[in-house]
Amino acid sequence: MADSLVIVESPAKAKTIGKYLGSKFIVKASMGHIRDLPKSQIGVEVENDFHPKYITIRGKGNILKELRDASKKVKKVYLAADPDREGEAIAWHLAHYLEIDEKDACRVVFNEITKQAVKDAFKTPRPIDMDLVNAQQARRVLDRLVGYKISPLLWKKVKKGLSAGRVQSVAVKLIYDRENEIKAFIPEEYWSITAHLMKGKSNFEAKFHSLNGEKIELHSEADMQAIVDQIKDQAFAISEVKEKERMRHPSPPFITSSLQQEAARKLNFRASKTMQIAQQLYEGVELGKEGTVGLITYMRTDSTRISPVAQEEAKGFILEKYGDRFFPETPRVYAKKNANAQDAHEAIRPTSILRDPESMKAFLSRDQLRLYKLVWERFVASQMSSAILDTMTVDLNNGPVVFRANGSKMKFAGFTKVYVEGNDDGTTDEDRLLPALAVGEEVSLTELDPKQHFTQPPPRYTEARLVRALEELGIGRPSTYAPTLETIQKRYYVAIDEKKFVPTELGELVIQLMEEFFPEILDAEFTAHMEGDLDHVEEGTQNWVNVIGDFYESFEKRLAFAEDEMKEIEIKDEPSDEICEKCGSQMVFKMGRFGKFLACSGFPDCRNTKPIVKATGVLCPTCGKGHIVERRSKKGRMFYGCDQYPGCDFVSWDKPVVKRCPSCDSMMVEKRAKGELKLHCTSCTHVEEPEETDEALD
Repeated sequence: MADSLVIVESPAKAKTIGKYLGSKFIVKASMGHIRDLPKSQIGVEVENDFHPKYITIRGKGNILKELRDASKKVKKVYLAADPDREGEAIAWHLAHYLEIDEKDACRVVFNEITKQAVKDAFKTPRPIDMDLVNAQQARRVLDRLVGYKISPLLWKKVKKGLSAGRVQSVAVKLIYDRENEIKAFIPEEYWSITAHLMKGKSNFEAKFHSLNGEKIELHSEADMQAIVDQIKDQAFAISEVKEKERMRHPSPPFITSSLQQEAARKLNFRASKTMQIAQQLYEGVELGKEGTVGLITYMRTDSTRISPVAQEEAKGFILEKYGDRFFPETPRVYAKKNANAQDAHEAIRPTSILRDPESMKAFLSRDQLRLYKLVWERFVASQMSSAILDTMTVDLNNGPVVFRANGSKMKFAGFTKVYVEGNDDGTTDEDRLLPALAVGEEVSLTELDPKQHFTQPPPRYTEARLVRALEELGIGRPSTYAPTLETIQKRYYVAIDEKKFVPTELGELVIQLMEEFFPEILDAEFTAHMEGDLDHVEEGTQNWVNVIGDFYESFEKRLAFAEDEMKEIEIKDEPSDEICEKCGSQMVFKMGRFGKFLACSGFPDCRNTKPIVKATGVLCPTCGKGHIVERRSKKGRMFYGCDQYPGCDFVSWDKPVVKRCPSCDSMMVEKRAKGELKLHCTSCTHVEEPEETDEALD
């Protein structure tokens, strides 16, 4: 007969924990939060110390009745929600509903869902941590005040349906500012000169470095030609050779932001998908005879700390699998990357390094396996020896002109035998081998290759770059990155073009108004300071009511000023060349929740609407009648479909091009991998470089 009830958030977590605890425990799921602020009103009593008015979430009635009935049949109730602010708040709301004293030892937390970790946690239950609860409440109230005070103002002055959020607005501002930087960017010309050289039968390259001992930048063709004119013969003399060892150190194990960034780079996962799959791996997967096991530690963390037990297990594995050279003299300890890191949990790591990805293949879905492999390899590599590279720098003289060649060769693979961190431009480090060269030797010039270049504007934000920017600015916390990116897309303040964020007209309009009337909401430093205050609430060193009060004092004045001074903006319909096929009236461009669309000017008599599409000039490969057009999903992501939809259901995430496959005459599409754009056939394995003159690639 069970004498204890354990409440967690999800059925998967309940199933895993239930197997560990045995028949004396009943484990049930609350299905997340049970109470929240009402959607129909602000739900915060501003005059009563910002007291939040919680209501039961619609649809949770049956779940709550089941939990209450179960709690009456047992001697003890344990609240085992996730080990963070949100989890603590869920536990507090459950305690309130089930009439459990929050000071009782009812709260159980564990960083990993393994048999030992769960059993150890139940040996040391604690009271609910009200500092954690108040930090969550403060964030919820703060975001509600911003959203529910500014949004109605935007409805009144601009357009119904607009909204403004605290962290989300800063994210949109970053994207908006970057777009303005790109628009204002003026390319600058510069030139490079590459010398193709030969020693014996070995070819290698060197780049122009300096003239008469002075490093010179080549800004024009004339600058380049002046250097070329001074190269008198085909022989280059080696004037200096530097050889040295370079150490390359492994990256620390994953935290939430680095996991999201690396999964975007290497797996092409959106941040929300990464967190969804990580949650599954954390809560538990059925492993045959072993039963249900949590495969990774908690995935919302900003700490790179590793437990001594996990570190010792990693040491044993590395020594046995790779040998003594691959484990450092002392186990690695990683410093906090961010001074604001809470260090409440460990880094994201496998719960057991002995469960290697190969042994997990039979139990995981394709995406689960890919993410688990990423976590496993990153953790193993983080505990391994540094890689050692032999590097060579060679200066070659031709009169007063100096060219420089750089070479490197892996001397000892170290951690790179397991894993190498990705980067945003998709490039990889490869051995650049130089022949054996010595001072005084001469090598022959086979070709001189001058090239014109232009400086490039800063890149648009990908999800990975935006998460990194938010983290570096101290904006948001591990649990907020993915929801923030989702929200700004759902509101159609940004769209995604070739996996990069661009602001929409709607987003630009809202940011411009916010800049004028609520500049502190968009100020990254102000927002980061507010995050710091919330951390202090969690630490128990600040009162959450005072934090909100200090913010609201100036915010209220801003609201009053905006109410009086913000002018009403009429978003006028723009005429188009399209004629309504239903009534013959001219169609106009309208601004909607998901951006611009075409609507009949005869509204309300005629309600015909159409999406705005951009032709690609490619015939549909499915129906052969329609043409492929560019469309956007409701989340703002670009895709390509047949203009005969719904009669033809052809869709593609990759951009089709006019050129047909030379091997099988099928449609070809653009694909980008490791920073390079290639054309791929949709039917066979043919891949080729795009032609610069191909209009479909413009």
